[in-house]
Amino acid sequence: MAEFDPEKFEDKYEHYFPELQRAYRQAFETMNDAYDSELVHAIDQQVLAESEPFYEGEGEFRVDLPEDPADSLTGVLVDDEKLAAVLDRYVEEIEAELQQVFGFADSLH
Repeated sequence: MAEFDPEKFEDKYEHYFPELQRAYRQAFETMNDAYDSELVHAIDQQVLAESEPFYEGEGEFRVDLPEDPADSLTGVLVDDEKLAAVLDRYVEEIEAELQQVFGFADSLH
């Protein structure tokens, strides 16, 4: 992979689409192994499909979610507390995978 360019990340889907797909896929696999697969799949398809990753600088990424993620979720029964916990963990996993995919994981902490 070419060296990460923060300015190119502004047009991330044009310049870094394969890397973004890889990070999200790896996060999905990790979450699917650790949590209820039906819930993880629903979050992936209905909430994270509308998420937006951003580069914050210094090797840090942020994933913004749709405004009311619970309202986006259909076809799966889950209480708000469990959804929030799993979703928070999933976002952390995506952010960590983005760091890994773009070569920042080794240089942090």
